[in-house]
Amino acid sequence: MSEQQRAERTERRVVVAGAGMAGVQTAVALREQGFTGPVTLIGAEPHQPYDRPPLSKAVLLGKAEESAFDIDFEGLDITLRLGCEVTGVRAGAHELDTSGGPVRYDVLVLATGAEPVALPGSEGIPGVHLLRTLDDAARLRPVLEAGHPVVVVGAGWIGAEFATAARAAGCEVTVVEAADRPLAGALPAEVAAPMAAWYEESGARLLTGARVARVEPGTVVLTDGRTLPAGAVVVGIGARPATGWLAGSGIALGPEGSVTADAALRTSLPDVYAVGDCASFPSARYGTRLVVHHWDNALQGPRTAAAHIATEGADIPPYDPVPYFWSEQFGRFVQYAGHHADADTLLWRGDPAEPAWSVCWLREGALVAVVAVGRPRDLAQGRRLIEAGARLDADRGGDPSVPLKSAVLP
Repeated sequence: MSEQQRAERTERRVVVAGAGMAGVQTAVALREQGFTGPVTLIGAEPHQPYDRPPLSKAVLLGKAEESAFDIDFEGLDITLRLGCEVTGVRAGAHELDTSGGPVRYDVLVLATGAEPVALPGSEGIPGVHLLRTLDDAARLRPVLEAGHPVVVVGAGWIGAEFATAARAAGCEVTVVEAADRPLAGALPAEVAAPMAAWYEESGARLLTGARVARVEPGTVVLTDGRTLPAGAVVVGIGARPATGWLAGSGIALGPEGSVTADAALRTSLPDVYAVGDCASFPSARYGTRLVVHHWDNALQGPRTAAAHIATEGADIPPYDPVPYFWSEQFGRFVQYAGHHADADTLLWRGDPAEPAWSVCWLREGALVAVVAVGRPRDLAQGRRLIEAGARLDADRGGDPSVPLKSAVLP
């Protein structure tokens, strides 16, 4: 690349739509990659950009007031436009429409994340909450402090984490789950079913196979007629990519609404990238397209996008991570790495009735996923083995006394 080309490249205006983890990391990674052109970070919330995992833990319980990123945006020459909602993209004009007026870009990065799914019929009813933003956590803190009975709709990751916090605050907690087990959308039955006991151990009540008919002020009514007292109702029934504002933009979306990105995290339009929860990407490792709504993806993906923006993109490996996430619930640290959907073998490492155990999934002998409860070494070793495409001896891999790395076939 000539000096003139390099100068032209670094002077391009990069606009990042979304000021969560993925957006912030994109802006920071651009500077780390040596990009010197203008970078603008646009966020819909008025708050300084912040990390979300503490919302269901320290912030919710009043142990921290906020979780703002410790980043010197001014020192990095990153322009923040907060309290500014993105409303559309006009690719032909290279303009982003926002509540504060149009914003010109040379390169646009979509990082608008995901939005929680609302409980049908609950809109506008007092006491019904989602837990996605700092303001959501602020509204819920007084409920926990007052010790009101809480009903949680959905026994997924966020539902379990909120139930944990509410029990820690001394609240009576009932969790309503339509499926026959917790984490039904994330883990197979034989792995998720033992986790149901965690609720009872914590003092929470878990109702599976139960559906909400309606929410009334102070009460949740189930379809079988049961009524549950509720000083607050917290809805955790999933999230979807926050991409509705892209309608008519020409940017290709997948069936679930995610932006369809390639292995460089480029979208279907020139000069537009997508990172984090709002995007899907092709995984050669797993032979499918993945949508990963977790913190680590929002941390790692921006580095690939920034590298392509800041350079010609040569010698940059395709974005194909081993997905990873964690959850702190009911006194347990749960970690997951990989993608188990096409696995053909499941190996238990330990007894799920015990405090620590893990599960490995194999496909044609190769380790493709691992979930670890209180066994961080299994997770750390398993993640590296998945990245390496290692094959395991099933007998040794299923022996919890054998380190996973020692179960690798030659």
